Amino acid sequence: MVAFAYNEPMPLSGVFAPLPTPFDDRDELDIARWRAALARWVESPLAGFVVLGSNGEAGLIDDREADRVVEEARSAIPSTRPLIVGTGRESTAGTIHASRRAGKLGADAVLVRTPSLFKPQMSADAFLRHYEAVADASPVPVLLYNFAAFTGVNLLPSTVATLAQHANIAGIKESGSDLAHISDLVTMTPPGFRVFAGSASTFFAALGAGVSGGILALAAVLPGPCVDLFDSMRQGRTQDARDLQRRLLPVARMISTGFGVPGLKAALRFQGIDVGAPRRPLMPLGPDALQSIEHTLNLFKGTYA
Repeated sequence: MVAFAYNEPMPLSGVFAPLPTPFDDRDELDIARWRAALARWVESPLAGFVVLGSNGEAGLIDDREADRVVEEARSAIPSTRPLIVGTGRESTAGTIHASRRAGKLGADAVLVRTPSLFKPQMSADAFLRHYEAVADASPVPVLLYNFAAFTGVNLLPSTVATLAQHANIAGIKESGSDLAHISDLVTMTPPGFRVFAGSASTFFAALGAGVSGGILALAAVLPGPCVDLFDSMRQGRTQDARDLQRRLLPVARMISTGFGVPGLKAALRFQGIDVGAPRRPLMPLGPDALQSIEHTLNLFKGTYA
């Protein structure tokens, strides 16, 4: 393994949105909706974008569709703004293949979730072998992706600290809300290693712990407020950031924790971005849930100027 020597080609910090993938009424990839949605997101102040992550329903998309999603995203997103592509697969070979394809299609980095099908065998050594092989083979920098609540496996800070020494492993998205875990990730890794918060509900606290930014589903729906929170913290306006976090909290909890991808897509529709329904087997939300999301969004917008 090569010691830490990562030189990022462009800034990997700030607020990124993990973008949902649009599908039409026949459950097929909807390129027209994708182009229209990308045009809206590119107008936002977001630092960059993630496609084919968990919020992009990556596990429900085949390789042909994935390539089309990346091609269209790269075409729409200026080269000055990072495009991160989710390439995690259950096998190391499959992850390497997906990462190489993403690099050829213009990804600036790849986001690699932990394999989790064979949970009892996913030891620290297994993760080290997996990620080192992927990083050795990937043509672009690798971001680790830890989402223990989703996968049932956990990348410990000690494992991440070892992986952070690799020249092509640039950072991690940590979707958990355990602040001690997040703090350990920040303090146990080299200064150039990027730790991204994945939970909008604890973004303020994570920024206080020293993370480089956030990859937040909420940022796809409310990009301006999420960037304002980040900027307020960086500029020392801690009370402004704390107040904004408090107002964002009900929306964050409802979209991510409460309703997941169907909630994210519904919230975007209320914001004028139509990305269709979630792909089966995911179910669209019923009337009561939709009303609750609309009400919560309206309450927030009434307090945000």
